[in-house]
Amino acid sequence: MDTVKLTDEPVADQDEEGLFGEIDLVTTADIEVPQSLIDQVIGQEQAVEVIRKAAIQRRHVMMIGTPGTGKSMLAKAMSELLPKEEMQDILVYPNSDDNNNPLIRTVPSGRGKEIVGAHKMDARKRAQWRNMLMLMIVFGIIGYALISGMLLMGIIAVAFIFLAFRTMMPRDDVMVPKLLVSTSKDAKAPFIDATGSQAGALLGDVRHDPFQSGGLETPSHDRVEAGAIHRSHKGVLFIDEINTLTPHSQQNLLTALQEGEFPITGQSERSSGAMVRTEPVPCRFVMIAAGNLDAMQGMHPALRSRIRGYGYEVYMKETIDDTPKNREKFIRFIAQEVKNDGKIPPFDRSAISEVIREARRRSNRKGHLTLKLRDLGGLVRVAGDIARGEGAEVTTAQHVIAAKETARSVEDQISDEYIRRSRDYDLTIVSGTAIGKVNGLAVMGSDSGSVLPIVAEVTPAQGASGTVIATGLLKEIAQESIKNVSAILKKFTGKDIRNIDIHVQFIGTYQGVEGDSASVSVATAVISAIEGIPVRQDVAMTGSLSVRGDVLPIGGVTYKIEAAAKAGIKQVFIPASNLGDVLIENRYKSMIEIIPVSHIEEILERALVPENREGFLVKLRKLAEHAVQPQKSQSQTEPGVA
Repeated sequence: MDTVKLTDEPVADQDEEGLFGEIDLVTTADIEVPQSLIDQVIGQEQAVEVIRKAAIQRRHVMMIGTPGTGKSMLAKAMSELLPKEEMQDILVYPNSDDNNNPLIRTVPSGRGKEIVGAHKMDARKRAQWRNMLMLMIVFGIIGYALISGMLLMGIIAVAFIFLAFRTMMPRDDVMVPKLLVSTSKDAKAPFIDATGSQAGALLGDVRHDPFQSGGLETPSHDRVEAGAIHRSHKGVLFIDEINTLTPHSQQNLLTALQEGEFPITGQSERSSGAMVRTEPVPCRFVMIAAGNLDAMQGMHPALRSRIRGYGYEVYMKETIDDTPKNREKFIRFIAQEVKNDGKIPPFDRSAISEVIREARRRSNRKGHLTLKLRDLGGLVRVAGDIARGEGAEVTTAQHVIAAKETARSVEDQISDEYIRRSRDYDLTIVSGTAIGKVNGLAVMGSDSGSVLPIVAEVTPAQGASGTVIATGLLKEIAQESIKNVSAILKKFTGKDIRNIDIHVQFIGTYQGVEGDSASVSVATAVISAIEGIPVRQDVAMTGSLSVRGDVLPIGGVTYKIEAAAKAGIKQVFIPASNLGDVLIENRYKSMIEIIPVSHIEEILERALVPENREGFLVKLRKLAEHAVQPQKSQSQTEPGVA
């Protein structure tokens, strides 16, 4: 069994001399940043190709993937790529036949403001003429009353005339149309982000009118408000987390997609605006829907079918291969972030190397770089802020290292606090031995780990047969992994577990446990409890477990190892297949010893401390023979299989 002491660069780290490939640079200021957004997208070649095709043909697109992988950037890029079209202004006019059914008219771009301005000027002239006429009549009546000595009657007559003008003469602004959607002649196709919009903001609405009588009411057409679907006419409508829209909104969105027009009506049934319904308003937009994997479950089936039938579906990659070509793209990404921010100094070669090293860490895969670039861009900006705060002309590796401490995620900070508290209250023990207690490891969020104490106890069966009882908010996959452990118990102990109840407790799992990476920890704890053999508490372990005892790869191995190191644990067992994924921070390398394992017997041999070690090793050899035997028989019966 190999032991890895991380005093040197880990396996996944590569020679930094070849990091920059053929790029000759001093700082990121030497890198030319593309002007168009589509050329600034990093690592999503398939998605870029789809967006280019969809823009030419005006197809709808659905992008599914982890947040921060470039979905919104691609959507904005599509608005730049759409073919040049004549934009339109949309006007809403009063309807003399039916006040609750305003009329819709479209005019060339820029013409809408001219029309509204002309109507307002005419209304202003009519108002001035009416006011002049009223003043002349009033002065005439007052003059006659003074001459005739009937001043009181003159005042009454003036009041009557004033009320007559107010009630009988129409308001001049009632006939002025409203500019619903305004565009400029030289503008590009609009890009409207409708993420999180309520029905009114998405589909349009009619404002409530508190004054509905007495000549004070606001004209119906003047209360009409355009929705995101109308403002994105001839452009791009982007909706992230589309599954959060209500089924009713999704159904109306589907109608708008199919018809290319959608009338505006009041969205609140209790509002006076609910009585108003305009003529259909143009909304010929290209929709880009986005979301995580669960977004497809919450989508209206007909809406998704419409996108698939008249567009594309794209899965956004989370990592790319760590090759010289892709590292060049990452260098350009850093230059883009510096330029787009505009307030931070350029990054030198050492800072670039540190950012790319962090991209390797966050990929959680050997030989890969992460494509969760929003989070990585945050690191770039924090490092630049630190450099600027120091008055440095360039950002260096030391600034990036300091930024990693400053820009830690909330989950990472919570993990540190939990580790401190668990040590204070002896929930996590890192010395001595204990029966049935194992230090497992877990991941919190996407970039932090935590120590997961697991305790097992065995009692006589209370029912007709024994059961495995697990507590700690275990989710579906975690519950299934507990069941798989029973096969290992039968092989190792040789006991009939139908006569016993096995209790497994995950301590401090307030957020629940998902995944099967605690399988080896559970198996070790239960075997310790059944056999009464103590477990070393200065070790931790992680790994999925097959029914034959093979230790299978898991995710987040780097963050789990770092959590173990922070807790004071001296050794950690990880799946041998994950060894290439390990890329821990330099400060943890001398604090912990990594032991890659391929089978559960390797963990049991190192983690358990039996009194009769010879007899214990005999059991382990039998367990190993059981695991190897099927492979031998298979190779004998199937020629050519190694």
